[in-house]
Amino acid sequence: MPEARETAVYTHGHHESVLRSHTWRTAENSAGYLLGALRPGMRVLDIGCGPGTITADLAALVPDGHVTGLDREPGILERARAVAAERALTNVDFVTGDVHALDFPDDTFDVVHAHQVLQHVGDPVRALREMRRVTAPGGFVAVRDSDYAAMTWYPLSPGMDDWLELYRRVARANGGEPDAGRRLKSWALAAGFTDITATSDTWTFSTEEERSWWSGLWADRTVASAYAERAVEGGHATGEQLREVAAAWREWGAREDGWFSVLHAEILCREES
Repeated sequence: MPEARETAVYTHGHHESVLRSHTWRTAENSAGYLLGALRPGMRVLDIGCGPGTITADLAALVPDGHVTGLDREPGILERARAVAAERALTNVDFVTGDVHALDFPDDTFDVVHAHQVLQHVGDPVRALREMRRVTAPGGFVAVRDSDYAAMTWYPLSPGMDDWLELYRRVARANGGEPDAGRRLKSWALAAGFTDITATSDTWTFSTEEERSWWSGLWADRTVASAYAERAVEGGHATGEQLREVAAAWREWGAREDGWFSVLHAEILCREES
């Protein structure tokens, strides 16, 4: 069998507009479905930890255990270490790695968690098999991913429609699956899980502050991030088209009746004892 490795390109990169969203994430707003399963002494692996805000929350919730945050990009882990240090957490460490080939022995962790990861990987079933391999009997694999085609907003906007079509095209060209949420349970079954609890949750942006924040980060991301560069380099859009999409985001954000909902699918898979 050929060596497992990541084949997809991370669509977003780590531009400030991306981190603006990532550092907003907490265990409460991004992993609520998992929290009831956590116990103080658990060993936890947080895959795709990024700037580490969720990782730090998980470490605080298992004070007698240990959390390892893992990401492909070594640069972002410095940000994660700083977050942990600011919170004076001593039960957390950070490592680089690839979810397709986790550098841990079998049965190492009680919980393996991945938030917004499988939509960006080349082989999500293989990734889930690896996550299952390093999970101890009786432990949990917890995965949450958004589903872009299920995102919805008001008022209607041709420019926002263009954004969604463009994003999905760029993400798939990079080897990912932007509509991952609806596929999570199917992927988990293909990976060999039998005890799967499948749920869903949403983020909703409607107040003036929420609209300004959400529309602003997407407008900036559309013209200034790695996603913007890949959209142009891949021939998916011109710079002018990206600026038009960004303007549509800002126009939506300025609407008093603006409303946007992000659907997330969640799976909590219990490994057989």
